[in-house]
Amino acid sequence: MERVISVSLGEVVLKGKNRKHFESKLIGQIKRSIDDIGFKSVYKDMGKVYIEADFENFDIIIERVKHVFGIVYISPCIKVSRELDGIEEGVKVAVKEALEKNPEIKTFKGFSKRADKHYELNSMEVNNEIGGTVLKNFDLKVDVHNPDLYVYCDIKKEAYIYTERVKAYGGLPMGTNGKGILLLSGGIDSPVAGFLMAKRGVQIDAVHFHSYPFTSERAEEKVFKLAEILSSYTGNMKIHSINLLNIQKEINKNCPPEEMTIISRRFMMRIAEKLSQTNEYKSIITGENLGQVASQTIDGLTVTDAMTNRLVFRPLIGMDKVDIIDIAKKIGTYETSILPFEDCCTVFLPKHPSLRPQLEDIKESEEPLDTEALVDDSINNMQIIRIKEGEIIHEEK
Repeated sequence: MERVISVSLGEVVLKGKNRKHFESKLIGQIKRSIDDIGFKSVYKDMGKVYIEADFENFDIIIERVKHVFGIVYISPCIKVSRELDGIEEGVKVAVKEALEKNPEIKTFKGFSKRADKHYELNSMEVNNEIGGTVLKNFDLKVDVHNPDLYVYCDIKKEAYIYTERVKAYGGLPMGTNGKGILLLSGGIDSPVAGFLMAKRGVQIDAVHFHSYPFTSERAEEKVFKLAEILSSYTGNMKIHSINLLNIQKEINKNCPPEEMTIISRRFMMRIAEKLSQTNEYKSIITGENLGQVASQTIDGLTVTDAMTNRLVFRPLIGMDKVDIIDIAKKIGTYETSILPFEDCCTVFLPKHPSLRPQLEDIKESEEPLDTEALVDDSINNMQIIRIKEGEIIHEEK
């Protein structure tokens, strides 16, 4: 009898001929997520991934592995011989431990799956063996519709018995859908957008815009903290920290005040585009939500999209704010996002921003600006911050 952790895969199992590539990515990410804790092995057995590690580390390993995208359920298992004697022994131990955790359990149901269809018993017969073992050894009743406890048995090369299924986030393994750069602010929305695209397999780096000294160092530290939280899902991240103040001053001096916000957003997209060219980012990710603020109207988004040839992902575009907040709370970014520090969007904020900007009008307003020089200067003076294994590292210029 051994203790292992089983990992149930989600969409990965539907990938056909590419499945091995996705599984390899997933196993690599599982190993990296628990490397500092230590483990004996990570292996596949007929459709699931299993982790062999010290039993006392199971709780922290499960919590770490929950953050690896591509996984739907995680279960601490008892691995036994698939002979009936082995299954019976595993069931007794699993149910005994479940009752110790929750003495209020009164009913149960056996649930088995045979990955190996050559096994001598079918699933119904295995369920009967599970039920007989539980009824003989514990004061519980069968309830096939709404049991307090499920007793699971997976028949593979060996048998895996478990009673818990810890829900993970699903999605696709990191990096299986290329690299993207996230426009990361200190608000609620952009970290959630980054999380959702990482869940779809996009490897995430970030660009953050600030207006120091008009915005504070603490406001920037808040963003780095959000990136640190986000990195528990995305893995190591590179953050390009860019001071937008000189650009904003030029816009304020040369352009109509009501266009300050939309022209600032166009510069952000120009900078993200240029960073994408040099870092091989295939997409730009934003936390924009249709109609939420003046620059996020259909006209505003059309004008900002004109600045890039990259695919722009806006995963929050049709969400209600309540839905976004719920996700932020779930992934642990919400409390940091609501800390009351200003961001660069509050600098030179117009009283009446343009709601329906037109591309030709905005291009005309930008003519007095040396856009290329302003973009190059901001990138040449940017700071690089790396989130590596949960540590925030400021690189030397």
